[in-house]
Amino acid sequence: MNFRRLHLALAVLVLTAFAIPALAQKAAQAWAEWETLSPDTEEFTVLMPKNPTTEATKFPYHKMELSARLYLASSNAGPVLAITSLSGIKSDPAQYTEFARFNSYIDAFKTFFPSKVRSKEALTKMTLVSSRPFRGYTGRSYKLSIGDLSGSVQAFVTRKRFYAVVSLNTKKDDELEEKFLSSFELPDKPESPKTAAANAGDQGVASEGQEANNQIKNNTVQPEGEAALPETPNNNNNNNAEAAQPNSAANNTQPNVQGQQGQKKAPISGGMLNGKAIYMPIPDAPSDATGVVLVAVVVDESGSVIEARAVSGPAPLHAAAVNAARLARFSPTLMMGEPVRVAGTLSYNFGRSN
Repeated sequence: MNFRRLHLALAVLVLTAFAIPALAQKAAQAWAEWETLSPDTEEFTVLMPKNPTTEATKFPYHKMELSARLYLASSNAGPVLAITSLSGIKSDPAQYTEFARFNSYIDAFKTFFPSKVRSKEALTKMTLVSSRPFRGYTGRSYKLSIGDLSGSVQAFVTRKRFYAVVSLNTKKDDELEEKFLSSFELPDKPESPKTAAANAGDQGVASEGQEANNQIKNNTVQPEGEAALPETPNNNNNNNAEAAQPNSAANNTQPNVQGQQGQKKAPISGGMLNGKAIYMPIPDAPSDATGVVLVAVVVDESGSVIEARAVSGPAPLHAAAVNAARLARFSPTLMMGEPVRVAGTLSYNFGRSN
């Protein structure tokens, strides 16, 4: 009896050994043909494996209904290449910054996308890597893992839509990821009259980082006829989330290309905000990192962090703490029934649970 069981186990192992390479070869053959995808309803052009699956749907997000389109190429062997296209949050610099609009779209993407490639119970982790302005549009790069899949996300927001370009795999394949991500293209952002006038008055040539900040500061594109963003009715006039000091009075009096019509009062003081966060991701740092980093933040009316700056702690850990702080979420703070901005501090204790 034991001899028969041993033979059966060996047979299963042999079949499995042959099946896995066969699946991988089948996936490689299926992806041997690629095509340029440029849907009439979209702004992007991208190179994808031939005949990707497409889906158009709507889903609720806070008090809004967002429209979503998914372009997906996947295989049993593991690779997943996808474009997620979202709309429903209009571009309106007079009401909220492009940074706040981008953060809301990222939050909606994390609600919509993971279940499309793995079960709803699959553990999902998304970590900010860097800012990545593209063709004049606000953009960021992320690391994403969903269950046994891991890879990269490059996200961009235009006047009309939000795009997340996703490459995931069960094993590392730099060549496949680069082929897909580098093929994504958008038309250059049209320059508004106010932005052109502001740029004409600039002295010298701005650095790459300064250009990225100016694109956010000077974004004056007029809103389209999409649903408004009720969660972020107003915002601080200083939209530079990279270097602003939340508790500085100067930030509330800086000139804005938009003028002072939508100016709100200075954010209220919230003190230490760790206990008030409804979502506070763990910083992506080496496991042996130790030390406490304090990050000064400004939270907008919708609960998104719009400004973050490390104010103390070991310098090598500043970037990880600031990146994590920017992804934190809070419930809106109300005063007299109206949502307000809050300035406070987040503490990250590396080496211990936050």
